[in-house]
Amino acid sequence: MLDQATRRWRAALFVFMLVAGVGMASWVARTPAVRDALGVSTGGMGVVLFGLSTGSMAGVLVSGPLVRRYGGRAVMWGGAAVLTAGLAVTAGGAAWSLAGGVFAGLALFGSGLGLAEVAVNIEGAAVERRIGRPVLPVLHGCFSLGTVFGALLGLVLTAARFPVGAHLLAVAVLTAAATVWAVRSMPAGTGREAAPEAAAGPKDRLAALRVWRDGRLVLIGVIVLVMAFTEGAANDWLPLLMVDGHGVSATAGSLTYTAFAVAMTVGRFAGGPFLERFGRAAVVRASAAVAAVGVALVVFSPSPLVAGAAVVLWGLGASLGFPVSISAAGDDPEGAAARVSAVATAGYLAFLVGPPSLGFLADHVGLRPTMGVVLGLLVVAALLAPALRPRGPRVAATAVPPQPDGTTAVPPRAGCRSSDSGGRP
Repeated sequence: MLDQATRRWRAALFVFMLVAGVGMASWVARTPAVRDALGVSTGGMGVVLFGLSTGSMAGVLVSGPLVRRYGGRAVMWGGAAVLTAGLAVTAGGAAWSLAGGVFAGLALFGSGLGLAEVAVNIEGAAVERRIGRPVLPVLHGCFSLGTVFGALLGLVLTAARFPVGAHLLAVAVLTAAATVWAVRSMPAGTGREAAPEAAAGPKDRLAALRVWRDGRLVLIGVIVLVMAFTEGAANDWLPLLMVDGHGVSATAGSLTYTAFAVAMTVGRFAGGPFLERFGRAAVVRASAAVAAVGVALVVFSPSPLVAGAAVVLWGLGASLGFPVSISAAGDDPEGAAARVSAVATAGYLAFLVGPPSLGFLADHVGLRPTMGVVLGLLVVAALLAPALRPRGPRVAATAVPPQPDGTTAVPPRAGCRSSDSGGRP
């Protein structure tokens, strides 16, 4: 039975991810309209998207150290403020057809999302250890559910030719209100280290890099990078892929992205029983195979209907890779914040490299052939999936409240059976 504080903590994380997903999908669903308003080419749109990528990477790189110094809740306050401001600036840039304004807004939005994303994964891993049940797949499922709501809203407003600037500004107001409630409901100090370690400066950064001496963590990082790249390719390019690659309307492109978002959501909410029964490695290997089939059909099928249906496979296959890998990185309480931060950073490399590189390549060969890169990377993820198995027996964590100084104590260890599920030990 969960205590009220833990239940509120978990609910706050779910709400935060839900509204973050609404914000992301609201932007993605309107990318054709924004491109037309800015009057840029596909390659030019890749440059604009580079703002989102670089902002995300900047936020991710500083988030881990900031969490270790100030705790997850403090970092999420900053992330929520910056991502809300980014949505508002993006709305203004789109309304006034300013490519620089959209770039700057996306950079702010990405920075806030990167700050919050690492912190929320550290918080989610802490909740997962505390209650002894899978949390991260559902947590990321809430983000996907938010993308469904955002995509549906974008679909309706695209069909109604509603101004994209007004749309994004309204989403910014909604995001501000929801994130204030969510962050206030979280306990202070999660992931924060004792003052001497947190203030170590360059030594702290070197300690963060030393986690990569763990070969298993390196392989998990590669899996996260591939699966994030697979998800990000759809998030950034799927509407344009259907519009330019298959000749469908902008409304149909938004509808296709909505189908992808629904598939992601279903995969994440339904993934728990499969993880419990078959284990992380088998589930992620099968997921990569399903995603590869979906991407291949989108790339090679001449039929827009078949390609549109195939994005469901793409979404289902991409749904569990990121949260399951984060769960694997945070297996043990000691040092979990540093490992989760490192693996999340590897995932965000996909968001840094993906949008501009795919856009530049698409200028030469087209968007459909460009997605063959995603197909090849999914084969790599399937081959590396065994790295997600735990090394040894998992430990169950008892509910330990934050200490008076705000730090999170390491819970006492208790024996339990070994598990390859990423869920209940």
